[in-house]
Amino acid sequence: MTKISPEQLRSHRWFGQLTMRTYNHRSRMAQLGFERSEYAGKPVIAVLNTWSDINPCHSHFKARVEEVKRGVLQAGGFALEMPAMSIAEPFQKPSPLLYRNLLAMETEELLRSHPVDGVVLMGGCDKTTPGLIMGATSMGLPMIFMPAGPMLRGSFQGQTLGSGSDMFKHWAEVRAGTLAIEQWEGVLSGIARSPGHCMTMGTASTMTSAAEALGLTLPGAASIPAPDSRHAQMAVATGRCIVEMVWSDLRPAQLLTPDAFDSAVTTVVALGGSTNALVHLIAMARRAGVMLDLDRFDAIARDTPLIANLRPAGQYLMEDFYYAGGLPALLNRLGGRLRLDALTANGKTLGENIAGAQVFNDDVILPLEKALASGGSLAVLRGNLAPNGAVIKPAAAEARLHRHTGAAVVFEDYADLQARIDDPALEVDADSVLVLKNAGPLGGPGMPEWGQLPIPKKLLAQGVRDMVRVSDCRMSGTSFGACVLHVAPEAFVGGPLALVQTGDRIELDVAARRLHLQVSDEELARRRAAWQPPPPRYRRGYGALFAERVTQADAGCDFDFLEGTQPTAEPDIY
Repeated sequence: MTKISPEQLRSHRWFGQLTMRTYNHRSRMAQLGFERSEYAGKPVIAVLNTWSDINPCHSHFKARVEEVKRGVLQAGGFALEMPAMSIAEPFQKPSPLLYRNLLAMETEELLRSHPVDGVVLMGGCDKTTPGLIMGATSMGLPMIFMPAGPMLRGSFQGQTLGSGSDMFKHWAEVRAGTLAIEQWEGVLSGIARSPGHCMTMGTASTMTSAAEALGLTLPGAASIPAPDSRHAQMAVATGRCIVEMVWSDLRPAQLLTPDAFDSAVTTVVALGGSTNALVHLIAMARRAGVMLDLDRFDAIARDTPLIANLRPAGQYLMEDFYYAGGLPALLNRLGGRLRLDALTANGKTLGENIAGAQVFNDDVILPLEKALASGGSLAVLRGNLAPNGAVIKPAAAEARLHRHTGAAVVFEDYADLQARIDDPALEVDADSVLVLKNAGPLGGPGMPEWGQLPIPKKLLAQGVRDMVRVSDCRMSGTSFGACVLHVAPEAFVGGPLALVQTGDRIELDVAARRLHLQVSDEELARRRAAWQPPPPRYRRGYGALFAERVTQADAGCDFDFLEGTQPTAEPDIY
């Protein structure tokens, strides 16, 4: 690759020109304790760190940022740590997705407004991966992503626990009266026992794996457990790599191609990844000018085998996946299903990066002929109830529910659900279809992870553990069940979901990709004429901006004014 000169570095405008402002910049660097020789003529690397005291997934980032900086220094660069919004998935309300776009905006503007030539993005907790990548893509500087890594396996009384998945499963048993509170407390104490994000194939590992398949990480980076010493080594190597990317002027536009996104979607499906990947990858792709849509997702999913035996669709956890060979081994097994000639961050193609990667446990990373499912681990549904699409994860649902028709039990919003779901008088049976309205991008707001609607307590007592559930919100990637999600348009803006009434018959047919409300067009028209839009959730601040400009789930829930590749002017006074 062609190498740029020190005078072509973006930071040279701040530090190398002979102007009063340039001298002032150097004066302030001296105030920070830096000599000119430390940064002049060298790639200045921003290290965007999403650490905070309330983000357990990133609790090791104080150490990792120093290791990244060490790698930058080893390669002859100059590193500047910059804090960015942490988006702590377990704690941030009403929904972390509400703030993904805010992190993306912060990322883009941090990079545009400061004297940096490239960036290391430190993330992993669910929304940080897409948020950081979306913002850095829009800015267009050389970038590399450093995944937080999964936590260690959970453990309680000899039982292996997976974060999220086993919490939902055991909580259902508490509500059913089959698990004592003391045992429940033991599960909670053992389910998350180290730094790192969820070690199931939830949204975090789905998105960091997608980032690796896109070529935005070093090979194998997404699979390394956070506490493993090799994770620290990867952080140092990431710091070295970004310096080389700057000198080579290797930018996101060269990596984030339609072929790269096809490989990312293929990877997500083969992993049994989170349904949230549809929202995030569509938003990421459109920042890069790639018009990824639900139909492309579904087309790839139909023909891609599910070969990662990982919870919630399978048996094992990310620590096992790493020991079995990690993502490079799975990608190598997929072989020609990927776009192997796509360029990656280290200057090599995806095919070169995975060549020779071996599977060390065929029960964790399955042979193609022994896949958990030959295709369709994610499926996009359409019909009069979801004209713009909805998504289901068939691999994580009971197979008997893949084709089902039942009477709707409707909850107008989440408060209504909480108030009535365990009411003994609730008219519901195992064949009912639970419906939650007004939980989408605007209705939630922020499309919270409420989509794994709880099974009514009286049905749990009867042994029911899965039902068809339909909503316009998301669910955790660690969740499971016959949950139809992301119904678009959402109820809050008058989508057909808003018109559903208790007792209506809803038909689900996964094989036919069909979600149909068995109500006549004439009756739906009558209901629509009577429907009144609810008042806005926000009238000021960021929430009001979100409500005004966010797109629906099928378009990625990004802000409409941030899509595309139209450049924003660089600062012109230095």
